[in-house]
Amino acid sequence: MKKYNVALLGFGTVGSGVYRILSENGPQITHREGIEIEVKRILVRDFEHEPNLNLAPRALFTTVFDEIASDPGIDIVVECMGGIEPARSFILAALGAGKTVVTSNKEVMSKHWPAFEQAAKSTGAGLYLEATVGGGIPILRTIIDSMQANNITRVMGIINGTTNYILTQMTEAGQNFEDALRDAQRLGYAEANPSADVEGYDAMYKLSILSSMAFHAHMPIEVIYREGITKLTQADFDTARLLGYRIKLLAIGKKDGNRIEVRVHPTMIPDTHPLASVRGVFNAIFLTGHAVDDIMLYGRGAGCMPTASAVVSDIVYACHSEKRHQYMTFRNAEHISSEIELVKDFSCIYCVRLHVIDQPGTMAAVAGAFARHGVSLKSVLQLGEQDGPSSRITFLTHMAREFSVRAALEEIGKLSCVDGVESLIRVEE
Repeated sequence: MKKYNVALLGFGTVGSGVYRILSENGPQITHREGIEIEVKRILVRDFEHEPNLNLAPRALFTTVFDEIASDPGIDIVVECMGGIEPARSFILAALGAGKTVVTSNKEVMSKHWPAFEQAAKSTGAGLYLEATVGGGIPILRTIIDSMQANNITRVMGIINGTTNYILTQMTEAGQNFEDALRDAQRLGYAEANPSADVEGYDAMYKLSILSSMAFHAHMPIEVIYREGITKLTQADFDTARLLGYRIKLLAIGKKDGNRIEVRVHPTMIPDTHPLASVRGVFNAIFLTGHAVDDIMLYGRGAGCMPTASAVVSDIVYACHSEKRHQYMTFRNAEHISSEIELVKDFSCIYCVRLHVIDQPGTMAAVAGAFARHGVSLKSVLQLGEQDGPSSRITFLTHMAREFSVRAALEEIGKLSCVDGVESLIRVEE
């Protein structure tokens, strides 16, 4: 039976979870997989401010990365530090030394994946990243190992638990954004600085990786449209409820031939859609394949043990693939392939709320502006009481193009009968 030695870079939430699984479930993994995995070294920044030093023998810990990189007895390096540096440098050094790397770091992978893969290929090392998307949900492995017969035409997912918790509270408890965010921070679901989550960056990093694998073409973060949830108000949720929708922060990718669109933004979806029932901090990813049709994977998208589960799965997978590591077969370069047509002017349904002057001709002026830009209106709603001489009107469009809607709203915002465009939320049926 072959033994594999592992080094952990970082011993926080994920790193300590990996050590716990390998310690507690090691005999079962050995029995099932026919391999033995042992943690040989654990890299921490210092010995004074690490809260989890009591979870493993002190002799395993080091603050010197070179002790790991130069150790020929270490086969697999598990990076779970987060952030860009020193994670990027450590990953490149480990791969350059011929050591397989397993990572849960979606930010560094989404920004430097091509360089990492080139380094891995040059030494024959493995590079595994299941834990970067969806926590414990085996979404990337499903795409690679279970959907080879399919051309995947759509990915649509809730891949950030913090924002899903906030939106659940705003939907079900009627909280405003600030109160829901404070609750998320109190419960440990949101960081003290929550911008990576609530502004959509975290979901953007994950969508870059997810859509690249699903569509067999590298989608760098620079090509992804991103919009966060900070501007949502209770009026948006009231509107969604009356229209039979739920609001979710969705990561969306669509492929038609060589045309690809990738975007992250608040989205209204029918309350009958499977994603609408995903509550709290849970994640779910909805895939459409030309042969399998629609499937959805659901589970915990973050946390100590779910993410560690995906990391350990990658460790086991890497051990079995030792002699023939699998690399991406698409062109994994820094910039998007010239063969791909990036769709920025995508089409969907739009829900628009305006604050207008309640006077004759207002509706005609607004409808005329939409019509001049080729935007057809499906329904018009006046929600709530009038605010003196003004009122709030909600328009639901038919399928329309993004640039046409933006141009129409720019014109509408200049009308004397319009006080302002209060909300624009895209709709996916």
